[in-house]
Amino acid sequence: MSDGALASGDGALGSDDGAAGAEGGQGGTVDAGPIVAPQPLSPYIVVDQFGYLPSSEKIAVIRSPQTGFDSGQSFTPGATYALVDAHSSKKLLEAAPATWNGGATDSSSGDKAWWFDFSTVTTPGDYFVLDETANVRSAVFSLSTGIYRSALVQTIRMYYYQRDGIAKLATYAGADWADGVAHPQDSMCGLYSDGSGPQDLHGGWFDAGDQNRYTNWAASDVIELLRAYVESPTVFTDDYNIPESGNGVPDILDEVKWDLDWLGRMQQTSGGVLSIAGHAGASPPSTDTSPCKYGPVNTSGTLTTAAAFAYASVVFGSVASTKTAYPGYASTLSTMAQNAWTWAVANPSVTFYNSQNGVGAGEQEVDAAGTLLKKAQAAVFLFELTGSATYKTFFDANYTQLLSSFDPFHMEQLDTALEYTKIPGATASVVTAISSAFKSNVEGANYFGTLHSNTDPYLAYLQDYVWGSNQTKAGQGNMFADVVAFGLDSSAAADATRYAERYVHYVDGVNPLGLVFLSNMGAFGAETSVTRFFHSWFANGSMWDAVGVSKYGLPPGYLTGGPNPGYTWDSCCPSGCSGCGTAPLSPPAGQPPQKSYKDFNDNWPLDSWSVTEPDDGYQAQYVRLLSKFVQ
Repeated sequence: MSDGALASGDGALGSDDGAAGAEGGQGGTVDAGPIVAPQPLSPYIVVDQFGYLPSSEKIAVIRSPQTGFDSGQSFTPGATYALVDAHSSKKLLEAAPATWNGGATDSSSGDKAWWFDFSTVTTPGDYFVLDETANVRSAVFSLSTGIYRSALVQTIRMYYYQRDGIAKLATYAGADWADGVAHPQDSMCGLYSDGSGPQDLHGGWFDAGDQNRYTNWAASDVIELLRAYVESPTVFTDDYNIPESGNGVPDILDEVKWDLDWLGRMQQTSGGVLSIAGHAGASPPSTDTSPCKYGPVNTSGTLTTAAAFAYASVVFGSVASTKTAYPGYASTLSTMAQNAWTWAVANPSVTFYNSQNGVGAGEQEVDAAGTLLKKAQAAVFLFELTGSATYKTFFDANYTQLLSSFDPFHMEQLDTALEYTKIPGATASVVTAISSAFKSNVEGANYFGTLHSNTDPYLAYLQDYVWGSNQTKAGQGNMFADVVAFGLDSSAAADATRYAERYVHYVDGVNPLGLVFLSNMGAFGAETSVTRFFHSWFANGSMWDAVGVSKYGLPPGYLTGGPNPGYTWDSCCPSGCSGCGTAPLSPPAGQPPQKSYKDFNDNWPLDSWSVTEPDDGYQAQYVRLLSKFVQ
């Protein structure tokens, strides 16, 4: 099976041990035959289930639960662990596990932990970690230079499933996720209040589990995917099995263009950009006959779109294949970006709170401070595009507003500031101030310090687990990678790369749940991946409800929101509505932060969306991080 192809049938892609072996072959190793791993799979030995680059740090975490939902299942590790060839059963390394933090219980996970470090093994192949006393094993994984390629392909393909206004043909979607044209009524989308002023607003991506398209968030997602491409251009290829595959353009850029074209339809002749286009949503999307409603232009959305158009013009104008496939497109984007800026400057405080007006499922509007940051972002990319002093002057006068937010919870501000430092003609003193502030922060106690001291037994420390924690985890990994990408400290480059890669491992299974936080990845090397998430298409009780349970199950490659200790049931519970039960679901409620997760997709009033809902922005941050380790 090629990376872009999908199995049809019952929707539950294969999750047997042989899948890991096959991926090892695709990743650049020689297929050594069937997997031999007869020992029981243990939830107490967690690894990156896709695998590791041969030259990278490789640490299996052995866990013994002390608090949380699995506290009654404590585990005592054996005296020795072995790295076992999953074909020949040969033991390449045997060693005693190292105790984490003197045997203390980690408050973020509720676990005691030990490490089995097999970094010295660099021979490509398929392996598992074996507890030689208990005779239980980890998931099977591969060592290969190309081990993350399939995961990257599937995480990009997620955006194809999120496309609105297109039929999902079985050729590209797989038979299980084929669907007719979603929302053809978008060709006559009307104003939210009365349906007046119909416009053709088809296209774009569903933002998350809902089927709405939000300008601010969509433009931000475009920027992040463009940044992923710019930082690792050679890893993105033209063979992901989407409709544009084979046109000579990396498929990530074709996917970005799909959303850019929708943003172009949202732009009005004035230069302002409509704020939202929304639907009720349905499963499957082609059955949704509700009217399309749009929100009026707003300043923040117009500024974020200006930034996306400007950055896309820079990228599309610099890639030979895009200039050939889409002649004149970069120039068109440049004009659209500048028109959006001009409108926003003339209309600096136009807001539209869609949630207050009954359109959309989330609120994307920002306050005055947020709008200033959006303007600074647009100024950076327009300066990069045009070299005009107008944009540089604005940024130089306002960049200090960004410096207090150099953390993984504010990646847009951080990325904006760092982008400025690489633009020819940028003011030297401003570049120095930004670089120094970032270097000091990322190499300080809260970031490098926590990794140096191994604060988290799962090796991917996060200050706080909030809604969308998987996005924040990926963001922190990207922060570490930025130390290398921007040449900030050559002496710290090796550590920064090692630390960044640990956050990939977390998403890929090195966590207290032993769970790959991507959906349905059994055919791509994962033994335990997400089987349910909140989504209006793949809804609870639908034919796509759960992998291995419902008729079809989920498509592969969706990143879920992640552990959220703030989860609770709806405010109407326990007695103001039906379906609550006697207490909030636990897990995710009432758990140590890293265990505040459940593989579920219940709708209101159990509100699974705050834990498992995927999101285009979560996805983009992970794509950017993962792509740095694809070879």
